[in-house]
This record gives sequence, C-alpha cells and structure tokens, in this order.
Amino acid sequence: MSVVSGEPRAESGGPDGSSGPPPSVLSPPPSDVILSEAQRSEESRRGLRRSFGRRASLRMTSLQPSALRPPPSAPSTVLTHLARLWYSILYGPCFAISQVWFRYRFAGKSHVPTTGPVLIVSNHQSNLDPVLIGLACPRQLKYFARIGLFFWPFSWWIRALGAVPIDRESAIGGIKTTLKLLKQGEAVVVFPEGSRTPDGKLHEMLSGFCVLARRSGATIVPTSIDGAFAALPRGSAFPRPTRIHLVFCPPIMPSEIARHTDEQLTSLVLQRISTALNGQMPDATGS
Repeated sequence: MSVVSGEPRAESGGPDGSSGPPPSVLSPPPSDVILSEAQRSEESRRGLRRSFGRRASLRMTSLQPSALRPPPSAPSTVLTHLARLWYSILYGPCFAISQVWFRYRFAGKSHVPTTGPVLIVSNHQSNLDPVLIGLACPRQLKYFARIGLFFWPFSWWIRALGAVPIDRESAIGGIKTTLKLLKQGEAVVVFPEGSRTPDGKLHEMLSGFCVLARRSGATIVPTSIDGAFAALPRGSAFPRPTRIHLVFCPPIMPSEIARHTDEQLTSLVLQRISTALNGQMPDATGS
C-alpha cells in the first residue's frame, strides 16, 4: 500500500508490477464454454425443425435464437379501440346466426383464463372454426389468415374480428408473430394439424405449439370442434344447417408444461381433444 495525503491507496497493475488490468480480465473464456453455447444453439435449431415441419426447416439454417425474440408491444391506438368496438357489434348477429343455423352449443368457458397469454389448440374441421371458437370464448382471440385476404375494405373487417395476416410460405414469420402476440398477453388460436381435415377425423398434430407455449409462458387450452366438417367441408361454398358442438378442455398450465417433453405434451393435447370428441367431456350448453 502507498500513502497519499494520509489516505491508503491500492497499487495498480498486475502481480509483476506492470500497469493494466489483471491477466484474468484479458483471458478468453474457456473453450468448453464456447462449445457448450454452440451445442445449445444447434440443439435449439434441431428442435424447431422437428416441431414446425419441413417449411420451417428449410429456413432454420439462418435463424438465430435472438430472431425469435418479439419486439416490445406497441401502445394501444384509437384504431385498436375501434376494432374492439366493431368486434362487440358483430358478436351479437354472429351468435344469433350460429344458434339458429347450426344449433351451436359449447362448454368449458371457465377453462379459458381471462388474462395472460393463452394458446387455444384446436382440431381443424372447416373455415368456420375461428369464428366458432371466438363466439364461445370469454375473451377476444387472435387467429391467422392468409395475407391475400387483407385488401381494403375487407382487411379492416377481418382485422376487427382478430385476424392477423400471415404468409404461408414463411413459417418463421408465423412463429415470430405468434410469440409477439403471446408476449403481449393475447389469446391466440392455433391449428397444429396444419390444414383442415379431409375426412372429418382428428389427425396427427405438429408439436410446434409446445415451443411457443414454453417461450411465452402461455397456458394451453385444448379445444374440440365437432360438426363443423359436416356443415362446411372442403369445396363447399355455403354452410349446411348442421348441429355443431365445441368444448374447451381442462387447461395445461405453464408449470405442467415444463414437466413434459414436446412429445408428451402433444400426446396429452390429442388425448383431451379426442376425449371431448367422443362425448366424454361435460355436455355442451351454449353458454
């Protein structure tokens, strides 16, 4: 120690008396740390390839983990409030039509959290599905529609109903958009079967929704729709007057999601949807 004006001061420099920071400050990180980071990055890319299918895997080589981080949520605007008002106005007529034309019944509304990020994971029977889920859900939903539908003035109408434009050729764009919405605390509808059923049956689901739930902290609500395929199958231009039932199954909370692998979680969602389709869930009541 040296003394200046009666105050002690530590000597600067390294152990050999030279100036500059200690050698430990300048030394590079151990090679095993660098290797570990590289391994984690590669494992993350492989997991996303398995979860989101072929289209996503073709673009995954240039994807970095930071690319999946959604931007900060934008503040509410006047247009947002107008859209919500328009949603409320349209709800009444749509609900009345569903009751008369489809004798629509649904159950399990209490299984949907009223706040926080939620993934509504549903089977996909027809183009009616997003509207039917929205009518039954206790909160406004977001769902995806192909970008070609967003032309004026139709674009403002479907945006007000919760539609979000997506380019089907860009799987990564869909992932980023979903994460952004979930981080903003929205409820988002996803159809992991990938497309509408060709025969009305429940088909295999991709596990991509598991990654979205883990990264956003969302609650998963498995949802079953029965009858929509008979009402509006592929190729039909006008819906038939057929009874439709919907059930929101018991939710899977983030703590439970963390205990399962993607394969186990996908199997659990399929099991709950299948149970509801077989009529083993509470009866649909329409309220």
